[in-house]
Amino acid sequence: MSDTLAPPAGTITPEIVAEHGLKPDEYQRILAALGREPNLVELGIFSVMWSEHCSYKSSRVHLKTLPTTGPQVICGPGENAGVVDIGPGPDGKPLAAIFKMESHNHPSYIEPYQGAATGVGGILRDVFTMGARPVALMNALRFGRPDHPKMKHLVQGVVAGIGGYGNCVGVPTVGGETNFDPAYDGNILVNAMAVGIAEQDKIFYSAASGPGNSIVYVGSKTGRDGIHGATMASAEFGEDSEEKRPTVQVGDPFTEKLLIEACLELMASDAIVAIQDMGAAGLTSSSVEMASKGGVGIELILDNVPQREMGMTAYEMMLSESQERMLMVLKPGREDFAEAIFRKWELDFAVIGHVTETGHMVLKHKGETVCDIPLAPLADDAPSYNRPYVTTPPPAPLNAVPDSSDLAADLTALMASPALASRSWIWQQYDHMVMADTVQIPGGDAGVIRIHGTNRGLAVTTDCTPRYCFADPFEGGKQAIAECYRNLVSTGARPLATTDCMNFGNPERPEIMGQFVGCIEGMGKACKALDMPIVSGNVSLYNETTGPDGVARAILPTPAIGAIGLIEDLGRMMTLAFKAAGETIVVIGGNGTCELGQSLWLDVLHGRREGAPPQVDLKGELESGGVIASLIAGGKVSAVHDISDGGLAVAVAEMALASGIGAELSAEGDAGFWFGEGQARYVVTTSDSPAVIAAAEAGGVRAQVIGTTGGDAVAFASGASVTVTELRERNLAFFREWMEG
Repeated sequence: MSDTLAPPAGTITPEIVAEHGLKPDEYQRILAALGREPNLVELGIFSVMWSEHCSYKSSRVHLKTLPTTGPQVICGPGENAGVVDIGPGPDGKPLAAIFKMESHNHPSYIEPYQGAATGVGGILRDVFTMGARPVALMNALRFGRPDHPKMKHLVQGVVAGIGGYGNCVGVPTVGGETNFDPAYDGNILVNAMAVGIAEQDKIFYSAASGPGNSIVYVGSKTGRDGIHGATMASAEFGEDSEEKRPTVQVGDPFTEKLLIEACLELMASDAIVAIQDMGAAGLTSSSVEMASKGGVGIELILDNVPQREMGMTAYEMMLSESQERMLMVLKPGREDFAEAIFRKWELDFAVIGHVTETGHMVLKHKGETVCDIPLAPLADDAPSYNRPYVTTPPPAPLNAVPDSSDLAADLTALMASPALASRSWIWQQYDHMVMADTVQIPGGDAGVIRIHGTNRGLAVTTDCTPRYCFADPFEGGKQAIAECYRNLVSTGARPLATTDCMNFGNPERPEIMGQFVGCIEGMGKACKALDMPIVSGNVSLYNETTGPDGVARAILPTPAIGAIGLIEDLGRMMTLAFKAAGETIVVIGGNGTCELGQSLWLDVLHGRREGAPPQVDLKGELESGGVIASLIAGGKVSAVHDISDGGLAVAVAEMALASGIGAELSAEGDAGFWFGEGQARYVVTTSDSPAVIAAAEAGGVRAQVIGTTGGDAVAFASGASVTVTELRERNLAFFREWMEG
């Protein structure tokens, strides 16, 4: 089909429109915006810019309700990543943390190694395009049943892709989370988070300006990989998922490392007006976003685009999602200076166009104008839908709950299950010490990175409990934020801000849209109460698979949250490991009783996923967190761990496993006491329990002594016990046996 404007009438058929993921009414909007029929290039550009992945057309109306500002926020949503104030660096200059979380779900199911690897590469570019040196990576992974025939291959590929890219590019992976659930059998989730640090007066933004200024392409050459990646990521899977393999990008971490260094070197000068990475929708999205944010136009000469394949069309160049590429607007006369830097780093550099005053995207190829589109309909005026939704009904009450006949046996079974088995097989494949600033490695409540040259640190965490969100989206959304808050507080950090990755099914189904709305409302309430604004994020919809029976099955609603906090003195940083025998174990927060609704204990041991999830008392979260922060600052506790999946007994077991020291538990309680997942609670150890209890009482928070550290087992007052050695062996066995089997 010709690339030229004004194609013969009827060239763009309804079938071609549908193949581009556009609905008939959306195509009518395109006709109205152009006043004519688009050609194939223009249709392709509209299709990717109006995809869910790029336009957020089903979610924008609800995302706007989230809290995004605060005294710590320098830049909220709308840029490549969020920016928050983290105080002075080693030379006294104010620093900023720049961070974001994004999805690479569909590509990782189709081709797990490259899908996960390019997810890491893309999120790194979101951070360093704003002037930050990346210092930490996290990931939040969701897989299906371990006995699913594809799952072992998917886990191996995703983990290898994350490690292969992050390790080679030289940024430490300091933590994350991995869950298994049948709901992800046909649609796994791979969410990647990156954190970088920049000086506050050297932060770069993406709004183009200055008509006549050069538009420059840098990085790798453009190929045919990843074409229609954004459109593919905005549609549900069917049985043809393998046929979509060509839409998955191919990454090169060594080129990305060169690109980081070249960009940061150029950013140390005054040459850059604006900069944008080429992520989803590649050259299309980067150029449209830069021009629309700046209120200007853009003209590109596609013949100048560095290409690695012969005979590429304008359509292919604009929609390619080849990796390790950036787009810049430079100040007049700075082209030669910039080119010398990129040539030194052995990267492509080309002037491919200039900024205009037209408000249009104009593309020229082989002497012809192949695209002329007003920018407003592509960006600010893109479709936005307030889709109908049905609020998720309250879960039925939990009835006839059994008690535990052997607390130690139940604990051991939980720790051996895929839900709680050690993830060390995963994180040992990641380089978490590169750059030499990692001070808390994976396996704790949060990863911690030293702010280079200082004794201050950034704590980083990801979390979400999808089974809670499915049972009660509002409480599940609250809990995802609250869990991140506790993870940060447990290290001694002051929580600063969050990023989100909203993974849901088909928004055109009212029940799925209801899950999304409920989670957003819960998240917003928790963010406001806990002063953790959402400063960046990503939405991934249509995460569902149509099976041979024609029924579409969605993932569990999964609003994955990433969060960062600031530790002012790394000498006071906390870890979860018991430090010595003979210390008192105290539970801070809660009311002493817990329900078992939606608990892992009920699910794993009894095959029941029933009842309401634990309610999140945000006032209680603040009060408990405040007490923990004061105890850490005052040096009154030696270990801190928040209580979450598996309840109190699991939290104690994890502290014992991290240290090799046992626990002699004197408290008596039923299954709800030991395995209920009531919120706003922490386990601490101390050699001064009267001071800890007094501090809790002063803060209006409950404190309960449950035992002492010591011995070689986790021993309950009932007489049931399991040795730390056996617990460790059972905890490590799942991944070892699965991967070696």
